Amino acid sequence: MAGSAVLAHLLLVSSLISCAVCGKGGFYSYKVKNIRGKPVSLEAYRGMVSLVVNLASECGYTNEHYKELTDLYNELNVEKKEPFTVLGFPCNQFGQQEPHDNEDIEKFARETYKAPFPLFAKIDVTGTTAHSAYRYLTESSDKNPNWNFWKYLLDGNGKVIAAWGPRTDVKSIKGEVLKAIEKLKLSRREL
Repeated sequence: MAGSAVLAHLLLVSSLISCAVCGKGGFYSYKVKNIRGKPVSLEAYRGMVSLVVNLASECGYTNEHYKELTDLYNELNVEKKEPFTVLGFPCNQFGQQEPHDNEDIEKFARETYKAPFPLFAKIDVTGTTAHSAYRYLTESSDKNPNWNFWKYLLDGNGKVIAAWGPRTDVKSIKGEVLKAIEKLKLSRREL
């Protein structure tokens, strides 16, 4: 009897742990730190289509991606007031190409690229040390980032729609972003 009670307890604990990673409320149910170290809830982005990207300052993809992410954000969020955002998560796991601290990362992004989109504290995005929000992205999409500038497109509930690696430029996925925005706006009208 004691053995079965232990087994039942282990199963319960296991399901609670996996539920914590599963993100029942989607990506937006997680808490992270912003680039200045302040804890924030991603819940603030619920109701928006988001493009979540792991960033690096010293990568061969940096210039193209930062420019295109900034352009897309400015066009859709700032100019057209669409329910869209880019969420940038610096990461140093790939080629040690983000060696800077959060303060220097923010300065680089804001001054060099005039990046207006939300930036978050540097995190790990893969492996056992990956932030739980990124574990949700990789587990729900079955796409694990293996380099800088992986892009995850999320619907208004924080569910992954699609994911692309760094060789896919931001311009080429704009159509998918626009489709996701239209679908979100259509679902709002139906309510």
